[in-house]
Amino acid sequence: MIIELLFWLALALVFYTYLGYGILLFILVRIKRIFVKEKAFDSSFEPEVTLVIPAYNEQDYIADKAQNSLELDYPKDKLRILFITDGSTDNTPKILEGIEGVEVTHENIRAGKSAAENRAMTLVNTPIVVFCDANTYLNPACIRNLVRHYTDPKVGAVSGEKRVLSKGADTASAAGEGLYWKYESTLKKWDSELYTIVGAAGELISFRSELVQDLEADTILDDFVQTMRICQQGYRVKYEPESFAAETASDNVKEELKRKVRIAAGGWQSMARLLPILIPIPNPVLTFQYISHRVLRWSISALALPLIFVLNYFLIELGPLYEYLFYAQIAFYLLALLGWFLENRAIRVKALFVPYYFLMMNYAVFAGFFRWLKGSQKATWERAKRAKA
Repeated sequence: MIIELLFWLALALVFYTYLGYGILLFILVRIKRIFVKEKAFDSSFEPEVTLVIPAYNEQDYIADKAQNSLELDYPKDKLRILFITDGSTDNTPKILEGIEGVEVTHENIRAGKSAAENRAMTLVNTPIVVFCDANTYLNPACIRNLVRHYTDPKVGAVSGEKRVLSKGADTASAAGEGLYWKYESTLKKWDSELYTIVGAAGELISFRSELVQDLEADTILDDFVQTMRICQQGYRVKYEPESFAAETASDNVKEELKRKVRIAAGGWQSMARLLPILIPIPNPVLTFQYISHRVLRWSISALALPLIFVLNYFLIELGPLYEYLFYAQIAFYLLALLGWFLENRAIRVKALFVPYYFLMMNYAVFAGFFRWLKGSQKATWERAKRAKA
C-alpha cells in the first residue's frame, strides 16, 4: 500500500534527522578511532590573530565586552582587537574610542553584518582572524584553543562552542535553547572528529584569513556560508568546545521565534547558494554530513511532519498500531500547545519545554521559507532581545 509505505518512509526520515544521524555518527566516530589516532597539539604555536567584533548599538554592554577581550590569555603583541560599529546610532563608537588596547572602525551606513565583516577583512593583516558577537563573553583560553588547530594545513576554519547561560526559573525559550545547543554541540564534536562540521556558531568562529571570501551583502547566515565555502575549497572546519562564547537565552519565546525564523530563512537562502555540495563528487563525506545535519533539518523533515499526521489518519483502520501512533501525535502536539499557552501566562512546566521548542523550530522552517521566498528577510535584522544575565 503506497500510503503505508510513504508513512513509514516519512517517519524514518524524521527519526533519522533528529536522532538517527546522531546514533550513526557516534558509531562511525568510534570506528574511526580504532584506525586513526588524534595528533597532539603544539602548545608553542602562537600566530598573530585579529579578533573582529561587529557591534551595532551595544552601548549597554560594549565596555564589558572590551574588557573581556582585553583579558584573553594570548600574547598582547600578537592579538589585535578590532571593533566594527557600522550603522550604530548610540554611544557604542564613542565608548570604545576611550578604551586603550582596542581599535574601532565606524561608518554611518548600516548594511548588515556580512557587509561589515567584508569591510573588516580589508583591515586584517594577520594569518588568523576570529569573529565573535558583541553580546557574548569568551573564556580566557579561547584564542589559544582555537589557533592550535591551524598547525594542521588541512584545517581552514575552527568554530568555538556557543553556551547558553541559564538560571533556575528558565523560560521555555531558555530551557529549550539550552537543551538544543547541548545536543547540537555533541553532534558538532562528532562531525568534527569524523571529517568536518557543517556550519559554525556565528557567536565564535575563526578562519585562515587567506581563505575568507567576500559574501553577498544580503547574506543572512554569514558564518554558515563562509565555512561551507571553505569546505568547498577542500579544507575542514574543526570544532573546539574548550573555546566558548557564553550568552543569555532569548528573553522570551516570542523573541526566540523571531530568531528561529530568521535562521530558517537564512537556511533556505544558504541551501540555494550551496547547491554544488549536494553532489557527492569530489567529497562524498561532506555531502553526507551536510545533507544529514543541515538540509534535512532545514527543509524536508519539517515538511514530513504534517504529511505523517495526514497519512496516519488514513491508516487508522489498518490496526491498533496506527491508532496508537495517531493519538500519540495528537498528544505530543497538544502538549506543545499547552506549553505555549502556559508560557504566555508565565506558568512554566519544564516537561512541556521540549515539545513546545520542537514545534516552534519546525514552524519556523515554514515561516522562514515564505520569508526567504518573498525576500523580506534582510541582512539588517532586528536583534532578538536577550534575558538579563
